[in-house]
Amino acid sequence: MGNYDVKHAHGIHVVHDGPRQAPPLVLIHGSGSAGGSWSPVVPALAGRHHVIRVDLPGHGHSPPAPSYDVPEQAGRLATVLDELGLRPVTVVGHSSGGYIATALAEQRPDLVGSLALISSGPSPDALLPQPVLLRVLTAPPLGPFLWSIRSDAMLRRGMTSVCNRPVDVPDDLVAEVRGIGYRTFRTVLRRNTAYITERSVPERLTALDVPVLVIFGAADRRWDPSSAHHYDTVPNARVEQLPDVGHLPMLEVPETTSKLLLDFAAAR
Repeated sequence: MGNYDVKHAHGIHVVHDGPRQAPPLVLIHGSGSAGGSWSPVVPALAGRHHVIRVDLPGHGHSPPAPSYDVPEQAGRLATVLDELGLRPVTVVGHSSGGYIATALAEQRPDLVGSLALISSGPSPDALLPQPVLLRVLTAPPLGPFLWSIRSDAMLRRGMTSVCNRPVDVPDDLVAEVRGIGYRTFRTVLRRNTAYITERSVPERLTALDVPVLVIFGAADRRWDPSSAHHYDTVPNARVEQLPDVGHLPMLEVPETTSKLLLDFAAAR
């Protein structure tokens, strides 16, 4: 089943799947990724939901933005959802996409009915030493040069370096990631860090009256898997740890990830 509508609004590329009259489910990718990262789970989700995939500014098919501050990105997304007339929505964020989802709920509790965070590190101290390839690609002095000559094979290796299981990276995701600029990526990482440094994600969620599902790979290679339990303190939160799964559950165990999201959304 393919998408049936694509639109561009407020610097955000939007792709719709599933019936428009079904309950809305918004999918937000993480840093250095794009809407194609959700491809393996979309067919199952779109069977029951109006699925809205977004490319955040500077990622995938969305143009760069003047600011990549997390609250500003959330505000941009809220404007898009308002124009689409969607509320309340279940919002799903992967990795730093979970920060955009959280900021959206902070700004617009009327818009967000429930939140699901997948592999979203709770605070900066939970960050693990990153795989060598990612460190080389993203850090000066070699980073800008290597970034500019990235091959498709290198992009795939970069994405799979945070996985714990063999995965097939969708071709559309590779193409989308290729367009992300080095300076954009570095800026996004800094702004994401600033958001969770100012206040951890569990602290932010505790202040919200919203049901939360946290999905975390027990073998996550980007964030300390044990940090998933920091979310245990959040009222209305359920934490699911997936054995032998790394940072990309949507690619590593799409069926399990889809079922968890569908069950969570149905319970709302």
